[in-house]
Amino acid sequence: MDPNPNFLNISYLKTGNKRQQKAYQVLNDHAILEKLNHYTPILVGTIPINVDIESSDLDIICYVKDKEEFVNTLQIHFQNEKGFIITKNSVFNSIKANFFIDNFEIEIFGQNILTQEQNAYRHMLIEHKLLLENGEKFRLKVIELKKQGFKTEPAFAKLLGLEGDAYEQLLKLDAYL
Repeated sequence: MDPNPNFLNISYLKTGNKRQQKAYQVLNDHAILEKLNHYTPILVGTIPINVDIESSDLDIICYVKDKEEFVNTLQIHFQNEKGFIITKNSVFNSIKANFFIDNFEIEIFGQNILTQEQNAYRHMLIEHKLLLENGEKFRLKVIELKKQGFKTEPAFAKLLGLEGDAYEQLLKLDAYL
């Protein structure tokens, strides 16, 4: 896989591992990002940076100004998919849809924050840099912790010896990388 992929264009997945290639195929075959194009979607999470485990989902973040329009878009395009559900989170002022396509759980997250400024994207970029700096053994340790039940950011924080809120501590690393 390209050590410096353009995460804004999923074509990097075509040359990735088998799971990344399958993710690319599912996203393309079902035109998922195209259906969300109005919301500047970005695939984030563990699959793009190769620290996914079998239960990892395809996380797509979106920039949503009009929540009602976003919910309608989600319903129009995805309500017939297996397990489709929409949830709202007042803490993050967000909307999330989950469903399954071709053995992938897909999570679409919408928030009124530009996608490149959302924490999920920022975390992924930081984690990618950390993986490049720390090598294959580090990547495998992250995966092992995830298999033990750790979420991604807490797994990174544990390996790096970061104290406190893992999500916040990782964002602070951005200035040093």
